[in-house]
Amino acid sequence: MLKEVMFRDIDGIRNEMTAMADDIFDHPEIGLEEFHAQKVLTDWLEKEGFAVERGVVGVETAFKAVYRHGEGGPNIGLLCEYDALPGIGHACGHHMQGPSILAAAKALKDAEIRKPYTITVYGTPAEESVSGKIRMIQNGCTFEELDVALMMHGGPATQVDVKSLANSKYKVIFHGVSAHAAIKPEKGRSALDALILAFQGIEFLREHVNSDVKIHYTVVNCGGTPANVVPAYAEASVYVRSYNRAYLDTVCRRFEKVLKGAAMMTETEVEIIEEKKVDNKIPVLTLNDLVMKQAEEIHAPQIAPAREKTGSTDFGNVMRRVPGTCARIAFVAPGAAAHSQEYIEAGKTEAAHDAVIYGAKILAGTALELIENPELLKQAKEEFRKNLAKENSEV
Repeated sequence: MLKEVMFRDIDGIRNEMTAMADDIFDHPEIGLEEFHAQKVLTDWLEKEGFAVERGVVGVETAFKAVYRHGEGGPNIGLLCEYDALPGIGHACGHHMQGPSILAAAKALKDAEIRKPYTITVYGTPAEESVSGKIRMIQNGCTFEELDVALMMHGGPATQVDVKSLANSKYKVIFHGVSAHAAIKPEKGRSALDALILAFQGIEFLREHVNSDVKIHYTVVNCGGTPANVVPAYAEASVYVRSYNRAYLDTVCRRFEKVLKGAAMMTETEVEIIEEKKVDNKIPVLTLNDLVMKQAEEIHAPQIAPAREKTGSTDFGNVMRRVPGTCARIAFVAPGAAAHSQEYIEAGKTEAAHDAVIYGAKILAGTALELIENPELLKQAKEEFRKNLAKENSEV
């Protein structure tokens, strides 16, 4: 059976792939500085016969690697992240993704699949910081040449996700007029007053939005102004979230009106800078079921039901353009939190090494079934279109 041959091929490069994962773990690089990881991954892909492009659409540590078998057929996208967290390293398990994706890509390339297909490996940096996938999209890499986008990610269980939060991150700056608070207070226009009024407006806004909307804010900088001086500068960081990007856009417009209203009330000026716009995932249960079928066939560890609702990820911006899913593979204890010391301590364990291989087999098996069964891929695409249209119609 072709799938079993692929799995044996993946087992045959286990030591090479786990050594690569350990190497990336030992050289943690934060977003847009992942030069070592990029070189390790792309040099190997080039050696294996993939056509590699580094620095895709001007994102220096991104890459794209393509292998084509015949003319036409589906284009299977395999995406990986490889950035670390500042100060703590690979506490999210991104060091495992690249080697796992590479093993799946090689197994598919070397398999004697009769139907035509393309394998496209995308290296997407800076997920933890500037959201590299979003930057790539903004620069013209839409990912829309892919028929499907697949990822793997380490976690406390082997499972898939259904919904994720869309997220708009704002930098809000009010500019006022400084004055001595005791001698000439009437000359001042307080940026801090404006910010406090904006926060109060947000609290009133919360009452009149859908129940899944979350708004978080904090004061970042008030210019170091002493208490007896009217502050001319006040800056805040604000996150606005919902499980529906189309609806969240309407909330964001109302949120911005609150900010402008606070500026009018205080005769200050406001800068509204949307720093990041993360989309929610459009779930495709056809793909989720296919991924979990592979996980069950290979007896992956700690199989669990799908996570119905999760946080934000820039993979949502890809999954709003093409059907996709992410296979989460267990390598830490149930209940372990991402970005934690537990993830660091498990980063080079046998469980982490196993997760690299389980992830490769699950994605390779998923891709093979999509290549060999065009009706299955057609079903996934149709479900994606329906779910996207349904979400947009709910606004």
